[in-house]
Amino acid sequence: MGVSPHLKRLEAESIHIIREAVAEAQNPAMLYSVGKDSGVMLHLARKAFYPAPPPFPLLHVDTRWKFQEMYLFRDYMAAESGMDLLVHINPEAIEKDINPFDHGSALHTDITKTEGLKQALDKYKFDVVFGGARRDEEKSRAKERVFSFRTATHRWDPKNQRPELWNLYNTKKNPGESIRVFPLSNWTELDIWQYIYQEDIPVVPLYFSEPRPVVVRDDMIMMVDDDRCRLLPGEDIQMKPVRFRTLGCYPLTGAVESQADSLDDILLELINARTSERQGRKIDTDSAGSMEKKKQEGYF
Repeated sequence: MGVSPHLKRLEAESIHIIREAVAEAQNPAMLYSVGKDSGVMLHLARKAFYPAPPPFPLLHVDTRWKFQEMYLFRDYMAAESGMDLLVHINPEAIEKDINPFDHGSALHTDITKTEGLKQALDKYKFDVVFGGARRDEEKSRAKERVFSFRTATHRWDPKNQRPELWNLYNTKKNPGESIRVFPLSNWTELDIWQYIYQEDIPVVPLYFSEPRPVVVRDDMIMMVDDDRCRLLPGEDIQMKPVRFRTLGCYPLTGAVESQADSLDDILLELINARTSERQGRKIDTDSAGSMEKKKQEGYF
């Protein structure tokens, strides 16, 4: 099946953004979080520079709490794409054993993700970094530009962004500034899955429903992914047919009950969905305006 005109337009726009950013960059990198959006972004980057591999490395800021299937898939895709994979873990997180159970989602995210990312960017001195965020995911992401400028300390000022009229991008950096580039800004969750379907892009099997061990709580269905999982008094592990609409650290990412075990079923499920894909992500709701505060402090 060929790509639809709508997806063709999105594809062309994203490839243009990726090429434009690389042309202006001195030391670019692509953040790879292993999810479906990262998979589509990587696929577009490979198309943009085919037959050569993309001229930049993949960067994974590892929290040590991703699903085990995500680590296997990350290494497979890095080898498949022929790109270098850089993995950075915040040494402070290792030293203090920062984790979601003892320290909560806000502190865990700040140290392992935000501070870890800033450390990696300083270490490798990347001036342009691609990310797979989309505007339909969450309200603070909706207001961010395709080319999002960050200060020398990686801070974002949502009230001081450059206009991007007629898809013209001003890529001139002031000394010390860096740019985070979002080629998928104008895609929706449904666009992503339709493109995965039409381009046969591999994704982590966790996106497909199958019986998995879970703990059902009031605010989320938590999958028990390894022996570090901690149960509350009275909780039992149950086997339920679940899948994930979004992937992150496993104790902070809720599954959804679903029978969708194929791409066709996922598309049908999404067409009828009335809830956000990120409703199960606890880091979005640590406090009011949680994600925007994180982004201002350097989160992707």
